[in-house]
Amino acid sequence: MTTRTEISSLGEFGLIEHLTKNFEIQNASTILSIGDDAAVIDHFGKQTVITSDMLVEGIHFDLMYTPLKHLGYKSVIVNLSDLYAMNATPTHITLNIAFSNRFSVEALSEFYEGVYAACEKYNVDLIGGDTSSSQKGFIISVTAIGEITPEKIVKRSGAKKGDLICVSGDLGGAFLGLTLLEREKKIYLEHPEIQPDLENEQYIVGRLLKPEARKDIIDFFESAGIQPTSMMDVSDGLSSEILHICKQSNVGCFLYEEKIPINDDAKQYAYKLELDPTACALSGGEDYELVFTVPQSDHDKLVLNEQVSVIGYITEIEEGVHIITKGGSTHKLTAQGWNAFSA
Repeated sequence: MTTRTEISSLGEFGLIEHLTKNFEIQNASTILSIGDDAAVIDHFGKQTVITSDMLVEGIHFDLMYTPLKHLGYKSVIVNLSDLYAMNATPTHITLNIAFSNRFSVEALSEFYEGVYAACEKYNVDLIGGDTSSSQKGFIISVTAIGEITPEKIVKRSGAKKGDLICVSGDLGGAFLGLTLLEREKKIYLEHPEIQPDLENEQYIVGRLLKPEARKDIIDFFESAGIQPTSMMDVSDGLSSEILHICKQSNVGCFLYEEKIPINDDAKQYAYKLELDPTACALSGGEDYELVFTVPQSDHDKLVLNEQVSVIGYITEIEEGVHIITKGGSTHKLTAQGWNAFSA
């Protein structure tokens, strides 16, 4: 039988001490970490980049199919991804959690194991946070802090006519993973005797439950001497992010459906559900890939990286934001993909 330690037996300070006792500092910029009234960091002349994100049980995650360790990992990743989208190097996070009395010390320790695994992998220090009780459910708020030299910052607003639109990795997998898990949850709630069947779809389930942030792409920019003109991470779906970049850069664009990268496992599962894989890639969120624009002169550097796909190009604003389908027809891009879906 597994032991269950009630949170109340430790108290707030005792709980924080218990959860953070094995954490080691990894960055020289961390002057003072957990254990005082506030942390102290020194970025030695670089600029500081800050992002914050909240995850709420029942809205952003479902503990029926999300292991707590995976949730801890993902809570860190979604914030680091925003820093990489600015071309910055993440260095620190703070973590605030609120939880109901259905959570034990063991459950929270499992969540923190995931947090630590992400911090270790991405060389980030956890430097503080807060715990609180909540009336029901689990609430997570992470703030991530990074550093960057001023000339390296990449915003959403820098795309220029003629720039190439690129994306890392592949898209649509997380949405399909969510679709599969939600289907199995529904079956289980109606028939608890039936064991969930994830159909051996490790890839798409992994894309949802344990995403990674694209540090490798930022490292590639550095080593290849590429300075993107604009960039975002794909958290709400490719079409939504591209519309943001075009709006903030005051430009239009053409995307090519056939160039959008979709993993074979994801594609096959979409066909099985009678979904259009392109629709999943355009409108499904939570892939945490990077979509970015670069000058055409960088094309030869990009082809060195098979993790990068060139999927379109930037135009004058008058040309609008369009996608050219595999069949050669042109459709206006909307946040939901393109209008053909509603026809």
